[in-house]
Amino acid sequence: MSYQALYRVWRPQKFDDMVGQDVVTRTLKNALITEQTSHAYLFTGPRGTGKTSAAKIFAKAVNCHYLKDGEPCNECVTCKAITEGTLNDVIEIDAASNNGVEEIRDIRDKAKYAPTEADYKVYIVDEVHMLSTGAFNALLKTLEEPPANVIFILATTEPQKIPLTIISRTQRFDFKRITPAQSYDRMVYILDQKGIQYDQKALAIIAKAAEGGMRDALSILDQVISFGNEEVTLDNALLVTGSVNQKLLDQYLTQIFKQETSAALETLHQILDEGKDGQRLIEDLIAVQRNLLLYQEDPQLVQEQSLNDLSETFTEEAAMVTGVELYQMIDTLNSIQQQMRFTTHPDVYLEVLTIKLSQRKTAKVSTKAPTGSVDNQEVEQLRSEVSQLKQAIQKLQQNVKNTPSNSQTAQPKPKKKAVGAKQVKTPANLTKIYPILENATKASLNTMQELWRDLMDMLSVTERALMHVSKPVAASKEGVVVAFNYDFLFEKAVDNEVLRTELQQNLAKLTGSDFKVVYVTVEEWPEVRSGFLNTHHFDKNQEKSEPEASEQSTPKADEDNQAVKKAVELFGSENVNIKND
Repeated sequence: MSYQALYRVWRPQKFDDMVGQDVVTRTLKNALITEQTSHAYLFTGPRGTGKTSAAKIFAKAVNCHYLKDGEPCNECVTCKAITEGTLNDVIEIDAASNNGVEEIRDIRDKAKYAPTEADYKVYIVDEVHMLSTGAFNALLKTLEEPPANVIFILATTEPQKIPLTIISRTQRFDFKRITPAQSYDRMVYILDQKGIQYDQKALAIIAKAAEGGMRDALSILDQVISFGNEEVTLDNALLVTGSVNQKLLDQYLTQIFKQETSAALETLHQILDEGKDGQRLIEDLIAVQRNLLLYQEDPQLVQEQSLNDLSETFTEEAAMVTGVELYQMIDTLNSIQQQMRFTTHPDVYLEVLTIKLSQRKTAKVSTKAPTGSVDNQEVEQLRSEVSQLKQAIQKLQQNVKNTPSNSQTAQPKPKKKAVGAKQVKTPANLTKIYPILENATKASLNTMQELWRDLMDMLSVTERALMHVSKPVAASKEGVVVAFNYDFLFEKAVDNEVLRTELQQNLAKLTGSDFKVVYVTVEEWPEVRSGFLNTHHFDKNQEKSEPEASEQSTPKADEDNQAVKKAVELFGSENVNIKND
């Protein structure tokens, strides 16, 4: 097979040919010039950034007798043999398939022998993180006491999996991702050398699709050349990479920003009908919105990072949306992207995404809204009412101190009823509360109290402010009784059916079961609780009064104990006080 892939043909043969790794190459060249080379190196970084290429160049340079400015000559017998892979003293090992203890012990035993042809024996261990724990331990001994004229170069994409004892005995070099601009320049150089016609926009698409890997960029370029009969065009690049046409992408985003949901869905279906990948679409959307954020902060910065390939409508799009909205949209895109990995129907998620993005303002008021927005007005009003209520309570407490003790319990009640006239007990209210109390347990209440903070976090700002001074006081598997500290907040909650629906739906999400939510005031709750216990106790007496005369003579103490037991079961022993008449 005579043809070789571009990334193999154009593999760097000297440090100056490497793209985007100036710090690494300069350090290695200076070490070679000053003859301060180490016995072990660790090259880390993403795939396709030049780790193995740098290792081979270093192996040539350390064995080259005609070294010039830290670069191998690539003409001597040793350099050519290393380039062709025929030199026995430079050994490449794939740790993924040679990850056992025996393989590493074999390397350790052979490393003791002097090199046969070159000055140094160089072991290049690729994907070293795949070694087993035993293999790492076997390698550690060699790194602690390295043989003379032996150099180990370890390459990995996942340095966090390598034991610290190994890392501490090596010189570590971190290879960074190749920027789109650097990939673009390298592809231009290669195509010019080969005499192939190309579209600059096509190269920009390929550079972005490579995601920081030079090898990936050349592999995609190879595909585009083959697809286009020795020509690189924009359409071919879009087809090969699966990227979305820029015009369609701009059209889709403009419709999203203008909240034209129907039109955006039509554009989405057009994109999908062209066979575009949903994951690639989301990545392109995130990239564009990231550029919009950068443009709003520093237009020059986005020009440099996007290879000056901004669309004609880019500045118009930047003016349509705020930074806060972009943050929210990127979060939504990221969330949908994660969910799409586990579904066989990505189209549905993309449709939901389109509707959600285009209706974002109707769902939630922007956080950059002026201080006179609806949420802020209601919060300020609630704060004012709470402040007034606190002052009224302080006055009532002062009045209580100044009145005789026998009237303390009688005087405040009319005032409280005047404040919250809507909170008078009604049969309808008790008919909702009593069924919950019938099956209420302390365990259910504890569970509800643990979920309460999470439930509050799921509400909007206004709803959280309304529920801030509430708490669950009784719960069963069918419902929960919520008590409010203040009457006026209780009234607002009773009138707010949207809030009740939100609470019930969010409880269903948290627990997987349907719950009814019933309100009561803290003032009313003891009376409701005792009324239920009396009714429950009365019902038991009624049931027991019919069967036999012997049961009618059950001592009253037993009946009282049953009532106490029921109260403890419902509300917990810490909330029940037993008082003798």
